[in-house]
Amino acid sequence: MEIPCEVPVMTLPNVTLFPQALLPLYIFEPRYRKMLADTLLGERMFIVAMQRPNYTRETPMGVAGLGLVRVSVDNPDGTSHLILQGITRVEITKTTKYKPYRVCRVRPLQAPTKENVAIDALLAKVRDLVTERIQLGLPFPFPVTPKVKTKDKEAAAVLSVKEIVAYLDKLNDADQLADLVSCALLPGPVERQTILETVEVEPRLKYLIGFLMAEIKHHRKHRPNT
Repeated sequence: MEIPCEVPVMTLPNVTLFPQALLPLYIFEPRYRKMLADTLLGERMFIVAMQRPNYTRETPMGVAGLGLVRVSVDNPDGTSHLILQGITRVEITKTTKYKPYRVCRVRPLQAPTKENVAIDALLAKVRDLVTERIQLGLPFPFPVTPKVKTKDKEAAAVLSVKEIVAYLDKLNDADQLADLVSCALLPGPVERQTILETVEVEPRLKYLIGFLMAEIKHHRKHRPNT
């Protein structure tokens, strides 16, 4: 897929768009309604960038997610609901237009292909932490339903964990797995943006492991004694 040199930008507080992720959006501001209309007549692509923290003026972060409009439904009042699919990370290099909406020059950011023993070990650690996280009862947005009926809730939970980990085991692409787990499990916007900005796979996995370990440690420290 060819990436345009200049792309419209939607700046939102605390929102990140990861590659391959699906992001539902409600378009209601007049400028973004105009942006969507123009986008649908062109490449159907625009950027979702997180608002830079502690800035009063609208200022997008330097690394953001480029998305493709998969579905767009117009409402009678002129607003729209759409599904945006992440395509790739991009670096915003220059703003070329501010009105009626921001347009920026971008540079795609692709992780270099790299496979080694260290990455394999990091992937194994991520899978272990995902398993531990589920066993602790921390939120997991994927639908988790055992395939067999059982009255034993503990057995059902174990089966669900196995199914989820089996799914992760099928993902041999470290780049994709790091983004998938980060998108699904990291609730904090700072942590998510950190992962988005980390192009190299090995340090990205290390950041992810650190965030998951911190969340698990916090949960263990503050959960009620039973």
